[in-house]
Amino acid sequence: MEPEYAIIGGGIVGLAIAWGLLKRGRRVIVIDGSDGSFRASRGNFGLVWVQSKGLNRPEYARWSQKSVALWRGFSDELQANTGQDLALQQNGGYWFFSSEQEMEATVEKYDALKARLGGNYPFDVLDRVQLRKEEPEIGRKIAGAILHHQDGHANPLKLLQALAQDVRRLGGRVLNGKTVQSVRQNGHFRIECEDGTVVEAAKTVLSAGLGAAHLGPQMGFKAPIRPQRGQVLITEKLPRIINRPSLVARQVAEGGVQIGATNEEVGFDDGVTTAGIAGLARAAIDAYPILGRAQLVRSWGALRILTPDGFPIYQQSDHMPGAFLVTCHSAVTLAAVHALLLPDWLEGTEKAPDLEVFSEARFGRA
Repeated sequence: MEPEYAIIGGGIVGLAIAWGLLKRGRRVIVIDGSDGSFRASRGNFGLVWVQSKGLNRPEYARWSQKSVALWRGFSDELQANTGQDLALQQNGGYWFFSSEQEMEATVEKYDALKARLGGNYPFDVLDRVQLRKEEPEIGRKIAGAILHHQDGHANPLKLLQALAQDVRRLGGRVLNGKTVQSVRQNGHFRIECEDGTVVEAAKTVLSAGLGAAHLGPQMGFKAPIRPQRGQVLITEKLPRIINRPSLVARQVAEGGVQIGATNEEVGFDDGVTTAGIAGLARAAIDAYPILGRAQLVRSWGALRILTPDGFPIYQQSDHMPGAFLVTCHSAVTLAAVHALLLPDWLEGTEKAPDLEVFSEARFGRA
């Protein structure tokens, strides 16, 4: 029987959407790329994060807040179904500052966003003395921090594994190692892969990350997507030295400290560089001097998926009705809304979230 949805892209975004549609009884097939594909889902930092998002677009802050509020139930359900512990912690996260002036300027922006969100933006401002009570290993170069209480982190690889496992349990098909070459519509969608595989479906969702830049124009989308490299370091397993995550470092459940990440405009180069690693190490040691004694065990580079303004795109094609583009760079944070709320948007139900602000119309003409 022909699937109702073909999801192009088997990363966290695509699998979360597939999982949500399968829970609604839809027939779904996921077309996943080759091992050589650029895979942000296997290289990201694992934050479940609200802080600093949407400072100039409160709709994005609200969308992120909806997701983090749903994350606990989402995680618990996946763990119950698959046995995978996603190691979710949601007891807040830090934004560190090297000067009080910089922190005060950011607090003004947070207060303005908080007012636009009706007061729903819970954060505390910690001076150095207060921060040291929360994080005894914090370094002297850190003047203070904003502690946002809606922030947290999880294990992104466990999330990816759990979604893939539960999609199959729910009856979804996942085709691995398939690179989509073309998408055509003639009553239904015909999706052709480089190896000759053909998939036909009533609707299709393009969630192929950087691959959407190539396939999107075929389907009537602008798809203005670019890569940005982020390098990451991992230490040996250590005793508990970090209580909450930040953009500088987070300590995972197994004890290792993940240090990251760079923001580099280097095209499609996902390599690791000495300069990038050295910069990350310096920032981490400035924040937590004790890390200067830790052994590094691995590093990697991965490519983020970014739009011109950094916000997601949710768009149905005018050229191919029934084709949807879903892309973002916060796949982990938004996984819960993609799984639990986005299917209503795809189906056009009365419960569909209003995502018009995230359409491609904001980019003007192609």
